[in-house]
Amino acid sequence: MSASPAPSGFTTPLSYLAFDFGTRRIGVATGNTLTRQAQPLLTIAAGGEARFVAIGKLIDEWQPGALVVGVPFHPDGAPHDNTGRARRFARQLHGRFRLPVHEVDERYSTTEAASAGARDLDAAAAAIILNQFLSTRE
Repeated sequence: MSASPAPSGFTTPLSYLAFDFGTRRIGVATGNTLTRQAQPLLTIAAGGEARFVAIGKLIDEWQPGALVVGVPFHPDGAPHDNTGRARRFARQLHGRFRLPVHEVDERYSTTEAASAGARDLDAAAAAIILNQFLSTRE
């Protein structure tokens, strides 16, 4: 059964999974263009192949149309070691899952999640990253 086209003037909502990449943990959030709101999901261990297996399961479950990866920078906008690591992770996601991957400047997302009292800082930071991305979409 195929989906019917959206009524004239409406676009089909697009869902996303977002990632707050870290060398030890990766926070994950989901959201879509209909609600323009992200929700934290969980945090996975960042090491080895197991992270991609876990991400693959999330992609199968949530069926996102695209992925969003937070890329960290210094406060002045200069890149640092984790900038390159996050970009490499974004390229790996694209290569493995063949979904569009969008990068978002994620300076201060973990600090913002902590100041909001989040229990799972990494997943909450991923939601902040995705909310920032969704706010720039038409």
